[in-house]
Amino acid sequence: MFQHLKQAVSGAQILFVAFGALVLVPLLTGLNPAMALLGAGVGTLMFQVVTGFSVPIFLGSSFAFIGPIIYSMQTWGMGATMFGLFCAGFMYFIVAAIVRWRGMEMVNRLLPPVVIGPVIMIIGLSVAGAASNMAMGRAGGQQIMPYDSSLILAAISLTTTIIVSIFARGMFRLVPILAGVSVGYIVAAFMGMVDFDKIANAPWFAIPEFHSPEVNWAAALFMLPVAIAPAIEHIGGVMAIGGVTGKDYTKTPGLHRTLAGDGLGVCFAGMVGGPPVTTYAEVTGAVMITRNFNPRVMTWAAIFAICMAFFGKFNALLQSIPMPVMGGIMVLLFGTIASLGLKTLIEAKVDLMQPRNLVIISVVLTAGIGALELKIGSFSLVGVGLCSVLAILLNLVLPVQSPSHQGIEEGRDI
Repeated sequence: MFQHLKQAVSGAQILFVAFGALVLVPLLTGLNPAMALLGAGVGTLMFQVVTGFSVPIFLGSSFAFIGPIIYSMQTWGMGATMFGLFCAGFMYFIVAAIVRWRGMEMVNRLLPPVVIGPVIMIIGLSVAGAASNMAMGRAGGQQIMPYDSSLILAAISLTTTIIVSIFARGMFRLVPILAGVSVGYIVAAFMGMVDFDKIANAPWFAIPEFHSPEVNWAAALFMLPVAIAPAIEHIGGVMAIGGVTGKDYTKTPGLHRTLAGDGLGVCFAGMVGGPPVTTYAEVTGAVMITRNFNPRVMTWAAIFAICMAFFGKFNALLQSIPMPVMGGIMVLLFGTIASLGLKTLIEAKVDLMQPRNLVIISVVLTAGIGALELKIGSFSLVGVGLCSVLAILLNLVLPVQSPSHQGIEEGRDI
């Protein structure tokens, strides 16, 4: 009995660490936070079943889909976006099949750092404008909240997040987003910028509102390539937790099983109207600090997340967070995502003096930041999806220059 209680407390701690990022994605994209909690909880349980309850991983909302979800919601609506997110899960199955068939060599050949790096950068940079507008209290080109008050709130949230991420110690260092949102919310309440009526009128127990997916193949084809980056990120996450626990999860239960488990979670989250899920570095950090390697802890975290999805007043509280508070967090968050893409290129020592590498990165960054759109009839491809396709095609088509050939070209330039 005491052992189960200890695991439950540890599970609650894991959810606390993941919570800020978990609910941030639906709050930024207009999805229901309750569905994000439900998707994360059920998705984690699905992952554990597929992997035989052997990997201490918790699946939370993926930041990679923020920009694509916003675009899809504006272009095709809620039902089509849900269908697109459901289909995105199949990219994990494709990568899992490749890993099972040919191992990581094939994945690295199709998706080397020169492809993944700039695509991750676009995930952050393509929505940088949305972050700045929210920080200024603007939406849809209109000033929704007072400009001066909005900037103050955004600055407070951003400053708090930075201070906690840099100067905090132990478990508190793992919750910078939660800290930034909490402090910003308290200040907003004192400034009279929080509407408490919705919280007071919300029921204590509420069944989350479900939406029916609408079959839309344009939305599906738009979302599929987006899942490439988080699928590769998943592999890094599995290796990271293996380094913490001292076990090689790429062999047992195997990368193909962990990818399939994550893909199932993405499919379920999309079907219920939540954001796709992915492995969380914060949770890996928490496991490293607590030294609690028992995968059952993640089971408890998943159960608590599911229970919170039906807590009506809590979800009303989340939806009452003022827009500038979220904007301040986004300024750091989206920049961090772009920095991770840059880190991928640096760690792999991608040589930008090689014309093919320069071409791939340049085309992807310009097309992504400039919101280049490919339209063929009713089908359209834009943003991260188009950038992923461009990067993969250019990597396969452009010849790799030999060192001798490169030396000739450099001599010719001289």
